[in-house]
Amino acid sequence: MSDHSPVLPREVLSVLAPVAGETMLDCTFGGGGHSRLILEAGAHLVALDRDPEAAARAAEFAQEWGGRFSFHRLNFDQLDEVPGKGFDGILLDIGVSSYQLDQAVRGFSFRHDAPADMRMDPDSGLAASDWLEQASDDALYQAIRNFGEETEWRRVVRAILEARGTGVLARTSSLAELIASAKSGRARRESRLHPATRSFQGIRIAVNDELGALERVLPKAFDRLNPGGRLSVISFHSLEDRIVKRYFRQLCGQSINARDNTPQQLREKHADALTSRPVGPQADEIELNPRSRSAKMRAVRKL
Repeated sequence: MSDHSPVLPREVLSVLAPVAGETMLDCTFGGGGHSRLILEAGAHLVALDRDPEAAARAAEFAQEWGGRFSFHRLNFDQLDEVPGKGFDGILLDIGVSSYQLDQAVRGFSFRHDAPADMRMDPDSGLAASDWLEQASDDALYQAIRNFGEETEWRRVVRAILEARGTGVLARTSSLAELIASAKSGRARRESRLHPATRSFQGIRIAVNDELGALERVLPKAFDRLNPGGRLSVISFHSLEDRIVKRYFRQLCGQSINARDNTPQQLREKHADALTSRPVGPQADEIELNPRSRSAKMRAVRKL
């Protein structure tokens, strides 16, 4: 398995259970790993991705699979714009793809010096460098503290604000050095992660509105399922998983959190849970594909 292998391949096939004659929707085509698994199972597949490079890879799939495959260059929260009727299975693999991480020019990683871009669709929105120069204090707090879950967020935000206009925010290497130097020596010593890891994650989530898109897409995806259709969501971040968990529990007629005191007779059940808890990768997958380590999958079946 290479770095570009799909995460949780066995688990995805188990819950989606694609068969010939069914039509599936892969909302996050990426490198096409999950799409290939679904097509090999005999189902028809519609795929989405907002990344122009994913569109180029999808053209190769169209040649290989012919009429059983079609692609639309759309972000996953635009799936209501996809023509056609319902789907028997829908997959969402949330977050940045291995292809995007591995291309230095895309600016997602601090392992290589590049313009700090981080956009999943480089043709729209603000690059991370521009966003960091313009974002409000509250937006920076949300990105670094909430999305990145950075414990020393005050230090990092202060450093970013002080670096505006200096050019330091323009490139991944200088941005990573700024964040690392802003953190305390104790934090740098005690963390197993690079000091900029959490902040880069939070900035990327903010730049791409990843949590907002996830909240928008879930009801749209469930609405496009045929009766008996399966919806599977893979997330890599606790905030993403919390959004999916709450929505799925609501669909299944369960309390969404400890403060939900809605009487059971007033709850509406629209789905059955296919996973009682988030499903993670097995040891053999983690060994071959370390990036799968934080993956969590939840799935439901529409009644």
